[in-house]
Amino acid sequence: MKTKHVPLRTCVGCRQVRPKRELVRIVQGPDGQLTLDETGKQDGRGAYVCPDPECWEATFKRERLDKALHSKVPKEEHAVLLERLGSLSKAKA
Repeated sequence: MKTKHVPLRTCVGCRQVRPKRELVRIVQGPDGQLTLDETGKQDGRGAYVCPDPECWEATFKRERLDKALHSKVPKEEHAVLLERLGSLSKAKA
């Protein structure tokens, strides 16, 4: 019996390879707006990050999100994304 293929993605913060469903996708849409992609199917350039807040802090500190999205992410967006991550974590719990 064949096992189902599980897509793997790399976290831009810790560089750990994990199943796609375990990571949070940040999408920069065509209009430049950053959002958390809960479906994994939104249009735009995306980057995957572990749901751990420490990993997010490392991502922002090392500017890895900027490199993954090929654009500068304003510091104000960091707090907004962390807040959305918190609400997303509470909704899943």
